[in-house]
Amino acid sequence: MLTEEQILIASEDDYMNKAQLEFFRQRLFEMRHSLTVADETPDISELDVERAADESDRATQEEQYWIQVHMKEREATLIRDIDKALHRVRTGDYGFCEDTGEDIGIKRLLIRPTSRYTAEAQARRELQTRQYAAA
Repeated sequence: MLTEEQILIASEDDYMNKAQLEFFRQRLFEMRHSLTVADETPDISELDVERAADESDRATQEEQYWIQVHMKEREATLIRDIDKALHRVRTGDYGFCEDTGEDIGIKRLLIRPTSRYTAEAQARRELQTRQYAAA
């Protein structure tokens, strides 16, 4: 299997060839596995709110619980994004911008393997989102 260094120095003509797709498929699988292994969110019933003597302790426990819930929601979203990226690897669409069809770029994919857009397209989408939110 290729290394990051080999992918970075590869010719642009080799963009998303079989070896590169396999590299990113493996990286995505590893990301997904690391998220599912770390799945240890406590149930709210596990909180010891009743035994906490003062309001400060109860508030701290509740805050910690909601932080963990938020983290699990983010992890679930990331798992969905990884699954979508793995689907794009299978269909041969991985590494190409969903808006423009252009190469997303190896460096961007190494940093964020679930990327669906070029940096420019992503910036445009974020700007549009901010403009619609302000309106």
